[in-house]
Amino acid sequence: MATNAVWLAVDGERLAHACEEACTMLDQARGELILDFSSVHRIDPAALRALELLADAAEGEGTKLVLNNVKIDIYKVLKLGNLVPRFSFRA
Repeated sequence: MATNAVWLAVDGERLAHACEEACTMLDQARGELILDFSSVHRIDPAALRALELLADAAEGEGTKLVLNNVKIDIYKVLKLGNLVPRFSFRA
């Protein structure tokens, strides 16, 4: 089966909204959905919950979620929220 990666640039100020948008793109991303976190400097509780829901949906679709350019502080928050194992990370 061929992989069809979909790339989505994430607006750091609207992370929860970007996760909702990413959920609608899962059917296009047959294999991999890449979220560019270059502009994400902080994560609020709503965004954490949105990322969790996105991970649930991707798991159901069999889609690998990749977070690209995640800053170390963001990674630490994801780790505290037990979300790190649900994503792949790239620089």
